[in-house]
Amino acid sequence: MVGTPKLDRIDINILSTLQQQGNITNVNLAEAVGLSPSPCLQRVKRLEKAGYIQNYRAVINLRKLAEHVTVFTEVTLADHRRKDFVRFENEIRKHDNVVDCYLLSGGYDYLLKFVARGVSQYQEIMEDLLERNLGIDKYFSYIVIKPVIEKHSMPIQDLVDRD
Repeated sequence: MVGTPKLDRIDINILSTLQQQGNITNVNLAEAVGLSPSPCLQRVKRLEKAGYIQNYRAVINLRKLAEHVTVFTEVTLADHRRKDFVRFENEIRKHDNVVDCYLLSGGYDYLLKFVARGVSQYQEIMEDLLERNLGIDKYFSYIVIKPVIEKHSMPIQDLVDRD
């Protein structure tokens, strides 16, 4: 990538710490990564500007907030032309209940993650999607009984090549 800064060990530590503790103060972040506050803030701003940090957010305990159901749905499209994928993706982005959507290779085209008030709301959403003629040939739903692992951070340290 042109104009993208090369990351060093401290940058990686900053990113790793921020994804675990997005609300950490700059003073505490600087201490955690072994810098003084001013250079640490400069690095964070540089990482934000370069697009490594997309945003900051709170992770909400939805189980405490409201009764809900999580459903994973495999979707296969009837046709596989570029325009079919574009149409489906543009429409699925409009649904707030779709919290993740992945285009896959293999036995089906998309894996979607829905969060809904219950199974009946999920079914209403699916019926609406089918009525919109988005090219859905078939879908299979998998209702989550309980989450076993829910990580909200990526293994940055393991993914980055640190030669």
